[in-house]
Amino acid sequence: MSAKSLTDLFEKSVEAYSDNILLWEKRNAHYKGVTYAQAHERVLAYAAGLMKAGLEKGDRVALIAEGRNDWVISELAILYCGAVSVPLSVKIEEDLDLQFRLSHPSCKGIVISENHQHKAFRLAGQLPDLEFMVLLDGLPTEADEETYSVFKDITFDKSRIYDVEELVRQGTGLLKEKPDAVSQVAENLKPGDYANICYTSGTTADPKGIILTHNNYLCNVEQASSIFEVPEYYTSLHILPWDHSFAHTVGIYALIRNGASLASLKLGKTLNETIRNIPVCIKEVRPYFLLSVPALAKNFKNNIEKAITEKGKMTQWLFNTAMKTAIVYNRDGHNRGSGLRFMLKPFYALFDKIIFSKIRENFGGRLKFFVGGGALLDIELQRFFYAIGLPMYQGYGLTEAAPVISSNTPDFHKLGSSGKVVPHLELMICDEDGKTLAVGEKGEIVVKGENVMAGYWNNESATRETIREGWLYTGDIGYLDKDGYLYVLGRNKSLLISSDGEKYSPEGIEETMVQNSPFIDQVMLYNNQHPYTTALIYPNKKSLQQWAEKNNFDLLSEDGSKAALLKLQTEIDRFLPGGDLDKLFPPRWLPTATFVLKEPFSEQNKMINSTMKMVRPAILQRFSNDLEFLYTPEGKDICHSRNMESIPQIFAANGKS
Repeated sequence: MSAKSLTDLFEKSVEAYSDNILLWEKRNAHYKGVTYAQAHERVLAYAAGLMKAGLEKGDRVALIAEGRNDWVISELAILYCGAVSVPLSVKIEEDLDLQFRLSHPSCKGIVISENHQHKAFRLAGQLPDLEFMVLLDGLPTEADEETYSVFKDITFDKSRIYDVEELVRQGTGLLKEKPDAVSQVAENLKPGDYANICYTSGTTADPKGIILTHNNYLCNVEQASSIFEVPEYYTSLHILPWDHSFAHTVGIYALIRNGASLASLKLGKTLNETIRNIPVCIKEVRPYFLLSVPALAKNFKNNIEKAITEKGKMTQWLFNTAMKTAIVYNRDGHNRGSGLRFMLKPFYALFDKIIFSKIRENFGGRLKFFVGGGALLDIELQRFFYAIGLPMYQGYGLTEAAPVISSNTPDFHKLGSSGKVVPHLELMICDEDGKTLAVGEKGEIVVKGENVMAGYWNNESATRETIREGWLYTGDIGYLDKDGYLYVLGRNKSLLISSDGEKYSPEGIEETMVQNSPFIDQVMLYNNQHPYTTALIYPNKKSLQQWAEKNNFDLLSEDGSKAALLKLQTEIDRFLPGGDLDKLFPPRWLPTATFVLKEPFSEQNKMINSTMKMVRPAILQRFSNDLEFLYTPEGKDICHSRNMESIPQIFAANGKS
């Protein structure tokens, strides 16, 4: 489908699939569908309402809401005005973090849902460019004491805070007076016009706003559609955060392009309550495919295994035997059933009929596959889902590429890899000097294509560093095998990656901890798809020694070591909720468990380079066992045995272990 903008893409789909359901939403007991034609009518009225509120081409509008019909409608309405959507995560709780993402792109408006209104109300007076807000769930009432009290006291002009239904009504009135008010703007959009500014994970002070154009998305939608068949009768339940570019491209615009439909989760009062609705919603929607991240995959697997266990030992034995048979038969996917393994096919078919097919029914009975993104999925998890007949096709991408770069697909897949590079995208593996490496050699993944971002908003230096001569330097390390499958090994640059695929840059946190605590000399944070963040810390010997002497502690004794560790924990706690520095960073990226180093990072031990930067790969390799220990129950207590050994060794006469 040839389109010049996302609005043009939507127009073409409305014309071709007007009576198809585009959006499914569960407000009460059952899902209710909205057709392409009905959605189109609301988008135009909504866009006209935004225009009446003063929205003009090029303006930026933040979108902060859980997934729902009006998430898609809101973004399309913003785009129809020629404006730029700034989708933000509902997980952002820190005022400074949110304020930066609203003020940096000079957002003229904010579209926000009920659960997050208080955030916008708190910041409204500190955003000089903000002119209006759109509330998706109406004005707060006295029943919601927290939000209402903040709303009551804001200095922002309350006449510029619109209920979305009132805004749509105003837009409908404008269209009666000027029927072409919206279409004239939308029809003049160009491929290079900005569609989104997506904020990367970063330090509180310096996240980067990735500019994605209409053409970036259109190109990536075509790339994704060429490797995954999505017929118009397909429905997907959207269980990932909607602000991510992965959700935009694969979960929204690829479906619109193909006339398919998208369902949202039933909203709860909290994020956790919404997540708990996933199993029920899957059974009701009966999706044909799902987008997933490792955290969800692990939850699905745990639930399956729990259900099997509850059915008794015979069912457990059957399931385990079936799983072993399937894994041997499937090999790495592309070579399943090869060699003598073809003899296992009838056994696998039998197990599939009596065991695996029953499991698939719990996913609605129509699910054909998952598409995995956000973070690398463990190969054992890939084997598990492939075995039960619900393959989880791992892909690779990043927001700067809109985001899909490669993916395994039903036609071409190799478990453990991130699949083949999408069509119309050049990819090379480069060494540190930018030289292209041969097949099988490890280096930085570098790509070039029309899906590569326009740059970082108001950050020319970062843009020049990341895009050179049209090539996007991803910062990820990987290699291509002889069959053209991409293997992603990890980050060249440092990033914390949680179990749900969220990412955050650690440097700002590390620097701030050292600057604000006289007792911390060095710190390196770590999280690679784990439930919580950990830290390697080297204390400031002089400060800790002076503190110990003042309080009559002998740091070589057991009691003194324990006191020193509790003092370090007190310093860490300053950044956590309730501490004097608790508003600086999201708690999830602060250390839950800590390992105290016996010696500092230095050039001598090759953990600091000549520019005095930490050499993270070397540190991770050296302390891999200790980091693994921090994810055990014992490791979460700062006074664990390893730390109790470290303190006296640090303060021994020679200062060495």
